[in-house]
Amino acid sequence: MIDLEIPQPYLVFLGDLTVAPFAKTAFGLRDWARERCVGEYALAAATVSTGLPRLTPAEARAQGARSMVIGAATIGGEIAAAWIPALEQALEAGLDLVSGMHTRLESVPRLNETAVRLGRRLINVRQPPSGLPTGTGRKRSGRRLLTVGTDCALGKKYTALSLTREFKKRNVDADFRATGQTGILIAGRGIAIDAVVADFVAGAAEILSPDASAQHWDLVEGQGSLFHPAYAGVSLGLLHGTQPDVVVMCHEEGRDRVLGLPNYATPTISEAIELTLALARRTNPGVRCAGVSLNTARLDDAQARAILQKYQRELGLPVADPLRVGAELDRLVDACLEGGLR
Repeated sequence: MIDLEIPQPYLVFLGDLTVAPFAKTAFGLRDWARERCVGEYALAAATVSTGLPRLTPAEARAQGARSMVIGAATIGGEIAAAWIPALEQALEAGLDLVSGMHTRLESVPRLNETAVRLGRRLINVRQPPSGLPTGTGRKRSGRRLLTVGTDCALGKKYTALSLTREFKKRNVDADFRATGQTGILIAGRGIAIDAVVADFVAGAAEILSPDASAQHWDLVEGQGSLFHPAYAGVSLGLLHGTQPDVVVMCHEEGRDRVLGLPNYATPTISEAIELTLALARRTNPGVRCAGVSLNTARLDDAQARAILQKYQRELGLPVADPLRVGAELDRLVDACLEGGLR
């Protein structure tokens, strides 16, 4: 597992994003590491905003920022050519650059030359540790929960973070295990699973969540979806390597098409649970689904409560939006911990 030392606080860069789900890194930092964010910076074409103060790199540096974090998580993870002048501007203003994109910052000649000239750091979060093993399937001590989903970018990270917080409120020994660039920036450590060579994904998941005491819980951030034509491979490797005792299925209310691939429909929640459990039993025959995490961000409170109750009746499982604290979330936490305290 990689431990990162990221210069703080951050200026969050939104590039020219016009689709909010592709800004999940920016929103994740705003929601889970707000104290480290001085503001946001975006190109004129951007229509997405986190609501953080709008600052130029020079203004952010004057307010104490030490780095600019690319807050985008686009398909393919490439650094867009249109972003490069703004990234150079941040370096010129005295900020280091932090990226969770697949494209390595130093592979962009202009950025590398500018950073070398100014003595600035280029920090790549999507850098897996060397020497990862293949998966063994060996049963490990301790308890594990994995968040899974009907699609990507719909709340698996938020669910794992929220449940970790709720477990700790109940004095349960629990750790959030980050598997993506945003989670690593929030937690300061983890493994970017989607940057791991395919043969070693399950092994990386085993390293991420090692043997622990019988009372300890690792809550592992899920990635992608078994139903996403582009990302199912990493989802399956993470599922087998985590060997979860419990899965929580995540879904966004109203999303019926796969993100980025509109020709593909998302599965029903029941279909997703059924396939996930069937595949998870390969490495943990005792796995169970504790319930559903439903992203209701587009609904008002009354609408959200009604839809949570509807799904709970239909599925016969606890259904909660982990960002709406209340009885529904309490029931989901109860179900996750059921049989898990020894």
